[in-house]
Amino acid sequence: MIVSAAWLKAHLHDPDLRIVDVRSYLGSAQQGRLEYQSSHIPGAWYLDLESDLVGPGGGRHPLPAIETFVTTLESLGVSRDHHVVVYDQTQGSTAARLWWMLRHVGHERVAVLDGGWSAWLEADGPQTAETPESEPSIYSPEVRTDDVASRDEVANRTGSVTLIDARAPARYRGEVEPIDPVAGHIPGAINIPYETLAPEGTMLPPHELADRLETASESIAYCGSGVTACYVILAFAVAGLPLPRLYVGSWSDWVDADMPVDP
Repeated sequence: MIVSAAWLKAHLHDPDLRIVDVRSYLGSAQQGRLEYQSSHIPGAWYLDLESDLVGPGGGRHPLPAIETFVTTLESLGVSRDHHVVVYDQTQGSTAARLWWMLRHVGHERVAVLDGGWSAWLEADGPQTAETPESEPSIYSPEVRTDDVASRDEVANRTGSVTLIDARAPARYRGEVEPIDPVAGHIPGAINIPYETLAPEGTMLPPHELADRLETASESIAYCGSGVTACYVILAFAVAGLPLPRLYVGSWSDWVDADMPVDP
């Protein structure tokens, strides 16, 4: 689920390794791509959150069509046999989105670089500005249906389902809302801010994660738009706990539909 910078340095030239850079900055659409063009991990391709990892639908970051996503993977030369490592500029929230998307199409050999680009620099990992060459592949997805939750499923969930809000506490409490038009949270949700799972920039050890995470047999995670909630799901995986389903549309989809909110 996660790999260290030391592991990636040791395996950088493995023939079955594929690396994807997904650095992304809210409010600065081109900054991640520009940073990639300036310097990145050797062998890494770049995918943009706003153009490569989203599609039409509800909320700010809906999933792309499966066919579109598969075409993207094939353009990078990724097949089901490859071990994919994803990184971003921070602890891994955007990287976790691609990690989740790959698992959604049945790709099990995928991991997030713990600590991201910052950890790579601290480990004195090699850098390059060269874009790698690739031969298009054939990718055969096996799409899962048990890892997503719709707005209706969230609204009609039973009391046995734990709903997890991955946003910052102030947004959860409705004190601030810098992006969406309505503040607050979905009624009944608990707050597990994704940043608290990696307070020093790298993910907490599995036993500490298990102490912090809800262990209900069924849960659903959401955030503002279906990105940082993926980091919470990744933490469940690292802790060895049953994975929450993802409400992809998240808060942005919920308020667009004028659903009930708690402050």
